[in-house]
Amino acid sequence: MKTLSRSLKSALLHQLRQAQRTASAAPFRNQFIRTLSVLPSQSGADKQHKQAWTQHLLRLGLGLGAGASLFAAYGGFSSTQCEQQQASAGQTKTAHSGSRPIYSEDDVAEHATKDIGVWVTYQGGVYDVTNWVDQHPGGGARIMLAAGGAIDPFWAMYAQHKTAEVRKILETYRIGDLEGGADPSKQVADPYANEPKRHKALLVRSAKPFNAETPTDALGSSPSTPNELFYVRNHLPVPHVEPAAYSLRIEGEGLRHVELSLNDLKTKFKRHSVSAAMQCSGNRRHGMSEVKKIQGLDWDIGAIGSAEWSGVKLRDVLRYAGFDEDSSDGVAHVQFEGLDSDISGTCYGASIPIDKAMGSHGDVLLAFSMNGRTLSTDHGFPLRLVVPGVTGARSVKWLSRIITSKEESQAHWQQHDYKAFSPGVTMDTVTEEDWSSAPALQESPVTSAICEPANRTQLEEGTEQVAVRGYAYSGGGRNIIRVDVSPDGGKTWHVATLDTPGQLPHRAWDWTRWHLDLPLPKDHSGPLELCCRAVDSSYNTQPDTVAPIWNMRGIVNNSWHRINISVEAEG
Repeated sequence: MKTLSRSLKSALLHQLRQAQRTASAAPFRNQFIRTLSVLPSQSGADKQHKQAWTQHLLRLGLGLGAGASLFAAYGGFSSTQCEQQQASAGQTKTAHSGSRPIYSEDDVAEHATKDIGVWVTYQGGVYDVTNWVDQHPGGGARIMLAAGGAIDPFWAMYAQHKTAEVRKILETYRIGDLEGGADPSKQVADPYANEPKRHKALLVRSAKPFNAETPTDALGSSPSTPNELFYVRNHLPVPHVEPAAYSLRIEGEGLRHVELSLNDLKTKFKRHSVSAAMQCSGNRRHGMSEVKKIQGLDWDIGAIGSAEWSGVKLRDVLRYAGFDEDSSDGVAHVQFEGLDSDISGTCYGASIPIDKAMGSHGDVLLAFSMNGRTLSTDHGFPLRLVVPGVTGARSVKWLSRIITSKEESQAHWQQHDYKAFSPGVTMDTVTEEDWSSAPALQESPVTSAICEPANRTQLEEGTEQVAVRGYAYSGGGRNIIRVDVSPDGGKTWHVATLDTPGQLPHRAWDWTRWHLDLPLPKDHSGPLELCCRAVDSSYNTQPDTVAPIWNMRGIVNNSWHRINISVEAEG
């Protein structure tokens, strides 16, 4: 196609994209005419440009109605000439079953910017996703990696896209088929083919990447969660690392570049152990999805666990590399990168404030042991970060690089995820300003959950009390000082016994397990709603309902946890 003036090109592209969205191009015929009517009078070059655009319109499947009317009105072609152009175009571009146009890989490759349009292919289909780029939950940058080409490799990596709902959304952007269809020789190898084995009792929330939570009946039944049943949160395929070849890079502002082997870490630094809970930011997301649709894994209450983590302190390693917090003005963050990466080479990344990293009571570990055993592959072997009191998304697994910096990590998971917005902000309305102005989640709010009895438990008539147990947790090292439990939806309350009281002030990194024999309403028969709420050492407590704290990503749901039981009448 010939080069067009910027104004003509911009105006026509805007109309083209709208026309591609509709079953009929007829409503846009007059819009095209109005667009061209405000342009300068036609020179010979103008006619050539418009003739080129007629071919493009035909190729885009707008049909004779739009093409003929547009250019008959401006003397570009006669109706007969348009029919000839359409017939010619049909020989090479619209030889297809049904009514969709055919595009070559070169056609798709031409559309790799927002100015021209962003096209992608998937399993032989061609899609114009220009208007979806900024709405993509994973960020527009992710889609732009596939612009002008196939998204198949990316969907193989981010397999959560392979649902009927996502395919339905994609089909609304379909503009045609790929010439020759999908190339079998370009089938994408499964990036998850070598995943580790997992315990069959885990409740799987996604297979690729693998994400699973601890079964409720095992949750909080002991001070530490068994390694095999500890929840798993992976964002990308699990990397396989040879410990003998492993090396950790430390670099950035205010220190010298250092590389440490696993043996260096185990022999050059004092070993420390910390008992700490770790919780996914989306724990209890399912409760938010019952209010309104959200984006994210459908976690129940089991995306949390406790372990004794052992390794070396981050502050000791940074000091070994020459970092001096008293003379390193301007360094505000420590960034971390993992060995897990996607097909573009983008690795998982996060950061924490320098005060947390270097604080004498921050207890941030580079851990190589979990509950007295070597880390499993799923949990970050051979080395992971453990940031007590901070949301699990910052505890980077398979740690490969540490950078001291004036800035936060620019990784997607720090900048465009794990942030909570007002209930009025949705995936359709969120802006880049929203993302950039909201702070990245660090410390989690106070929360609690009932682990026993199970939801929908039926009790015999005459039952006067029921054994209830659960967990409570607050981020930032804040201790749990009380858990209240109600048998009647919050009308009356009873105080639970705390099984793990007395953690160190401002260093209460672990969860608090609790229990009580809960009296039931006298002579009650029928359904009951049990609920719990926790209070931390700053007297923060939980909101009673979900709706006021709903957010589009479904994170930090810390409303009262509620379950339903019933006392059955005889007969």
